Amino acid sequence: MEHERTGPVTETEMTEIAEPEMSERSKVESWRLNVLIEAGYPLTLAERLAVSEADLHLAVELVTHGCTHGTGAEILL
Repeated sequence: MEHERTGPVTETEMTEIAEPEMSERSKVESWRLNVLIEAGYPLTLAERLAVSEADLHLAVELVTHGCTHGTGAEILL
């Protein structure tokens, strides 16, 4: 049973409505995406790698050692 509101919505409640809390997995995927983009991966490849089980450190290491981003993604995915 829902309770009726008796007063105005507070600023804290508005923030919670406007910005739902990210899940821990979403936070990790966001961080992984950022690292991959910083390593030069194009957005579409970075997104695919970020949500996969691919080894993030290996993804960065591959391009650091001269592998193209496309080949690195093929190896890891």
